[in-house]
Amino acid sequence: MKLITLGFLIVLIGMLVLLAGVFSMAYQSWKTSGVEGGAEKPETTVRGGGVIMIGPIPIIFGSDMGAVKVAVLLAMVLLLLAFALFYLPRWLL
Repeated sequence: MKLITLGFLIVLIGMLVLLAGVFSMAYQSWKTSGVEGGAEKPETTVRGGGVIMIGPIPIIFGSDMGAVKVAVLLAMVLLLLAFALFYLPRWLL
């Protein structure tokens, strides 16, 4: 597989994951939009976190420790994937 094909494949997979996330959020919003019998919605909390990769250096942020732990795991996976793709010999691809 040529590198250009691999690059296009990774971009396509990223777009599909993004599209699946949008549809998932829309479905979840549609599913929980109705209030039954005038009952109040239960109070929910929002948790979030993320990873920004600047080269090989991850910047990790989150609203609580659980989100930060997930972001750290994500950063490790992204870092290992970046190093694996960078150091793989061309004859393997």
